[in-house]
Amino acid sequence: MEVPSALLVRHGPAWPHVPHPVHRHDVAMTTIPLVVRLPNWVGDVCMALPALAALHAAGFAIHAFGRGWAADLLAGLPYQVERVPSGVWSQASAMRATGAAHGLLLTNSLSSAVAMRLAGVDAVGHGGEGRALLLAQTVERLDGVHEVETFWRLAAATIDRDASWELRDHRLGGPPAALGLFTTATHRAQARSALDAAGVRAPFTVVAPLAVGTIAGRAKVWPHHAALVARLVADGRVVVACPGPGEDAATAAAVPGARLLPGLGLGAYAAVMAQAEVVVANDTGPMHVAAAVGAPVVGVFGVSDPRRTRPWGARARAVGSASGWPYMEAVWSAL
Repeated sequence: MEVPSALLVRHGPAWPHVPHPVHRHDVAMTTIPLVVRLPNWVGDVCMALPALAALHAAGFAIHAFGRGWAADLLAGLPYQVERVPSGVWSQASAMRATGAAHGLLLTNSLSSAVAMRLAGVDAVGHGGEGRALLLAQTVERLDGVHEVETFWRLAAATIDRDASWELRDHRLGGPPAALGLFTTATHRAQARSALDAAGVRAPFTVVAPLAVGTIAGRAKVWPHHAALVARLVADGRVVVACPGPGEDAATAAAVPGARLLPGLGLGAYAAVMAQAEVVVANDTGPMHVAAAVGAPVVGVFGVSDPRRTRPWGARARAVGSASGWPYMEAVWSAL
């Protein structure tokens, strides 16, 4: 695919190298303010990273609004990220304060579209949930398409509609093979401190055994994490797990024998996974964070559709399907 050369450049501190071929003219960076409403889930934000990078490369100055964890997760990227206020009117006020006339909705809710409209922002987004009349342009959501490609199509529509003509000297192909999440020096220092406190040295395996929510009443948690950890430990592997807020006891119960690294923010958690020999996770946020930092990752599926949410990247693979969980041997073989 062709990716704009601006992906390799940023103002201020050095922008990490993005290893994709580039073909475009040298143009001014970040000239068009763009309000972006980020997805509400960690995994979705990770899968939207190629779309955000393409927008940045096309000349948009991204001012993103998301959940409270989003600023830490995206701290290594050249975007302004704020916590989205509660309430439609407060959201509209915050978006209006950016001075942006253009917007992109990576959410599907009616309320997020209302906030953009009240802010006076012409937004691109999916037209479901009665939102079509509130948006400047709607993009059809396709069935059976990976979420990375879904977000990419939204970015392509935004570039085609809102970029100035001198910045429209290319058309996007498909999304890149890498999601492109970069950690900060602070994240890496926090990760190293947590690993040292737990007495962990490389190589180690990260297991993410929990998952929030259900699909059609079925939990998204593979039932064999404890047995997998026991087998890894018996094989001489060091296994690490990083509980989320309030998950210490549940994580310890799910993976006895793993060394816990509690209290880490998402950025530090990403820095831990970036050092892992391999990451094993359910179809949930940590799986996508691991893929986003380029860690080898095995995503275990049993109730969700891997066509839409499998871990994205050359070093990532999915085991299982929406119709049932894989047996232990299938996951062990993938490892």
